Amino acid sequence: MSYEPVFALFWERVKQSIQEGTYAKLTLAKTIGDTELKNMYIRPVLLEEGGYTLSIIARYKTEEIESFHSIDEAYAILFPYMNNPFMTALLFTTENDITFKLNKKRVGSIIEQAPTFKSASDVIIEMKDKGII
Repeated sequence: MSYEPVFALFWERVKQSIQEGTYAKLTLAKTIGDTELKNMYIRPVLLEEGGYTLSIIARYKTEEIESFHSIDEAYAILFPYMNNPFMTALLFTTENDITFKLNKKRVGSIIEQAPTFKSASDVIIEMKDKGII
């Protein structure tokens, strides 16, 4: 069974947290073995003409590569990295921490815990102030 439906539900929570202004940060982590790619960090960035895009920072052993994408493009880019090499995606919001996790059998699950962050990211706060979200 594919873990894609569970990851799609997780991604809906990501979109919801941005729209509601509770998004703090998103990280892909916990690699399988010793990989070149160590982490991926996703954060919103304001555009000069209004609106926002997502910055995806891929942290490798020797370099970092940043790219910018719409929220739907980001899903298409990040999904293939789940299971190869990442086993976990962590969404931090002001309401709760939401973890998408793959087990050894590659079955996906979503776990919610108490929030780590008390306030949303600075960009999300600015987006709220400007009426973007």
